[in-house]
Amino acid sequence: MPQNGMPPTPSAPPTPSAPSGPSGPSTPPGPHDVPSAARLVAAVRDFLESDVLPAVEGRVRFHTRVAVNVLGMVERELDLGPEQAAAHAARLGGLGFGSDAELAAAVREGLDHPALVAALTEAVRDKLAVANPAYLDGG
Repeated sequence: MPQNGMPPTPSAPPTPSAPSGPSGPSTPPGPHDVPSAARLVAAVRDFLESDVLPAVEGRVRFHTRVAVNVLGMVERELDLGPEQAAAHAARLGGLGFGSDAELAAAVREGLDHPALVAALTEAVRDKLAVANPAYLDGG
């Protein structure tokens, strides 16, 4: 027995990553077990949408809809965020900048770069893909 008087804690075997499939993306290796953050957020959103929303009215119904929409945004950001961050960094680098702040300062000073409009358009598309993908479809 260790000096603290407690029996030793057995070490747990490593938890394998969950397979990718219809229930969600693979869980990256790390300190957290399944369900992943994305799956937890999806479960709460589904609960609010399926069980709570039909049972409430008025102000609570409105706020439940807002919560469902926010959780949908969180799900999309968890799913798309890493890829979008890499693409955004590449766009900034292609313009010769290391951050949004550097780009914004250059735009304020009159930056005229042939790829600027395309880079900003793609940045807005990425934001809309998370915030409200229906806007990308003209909805």
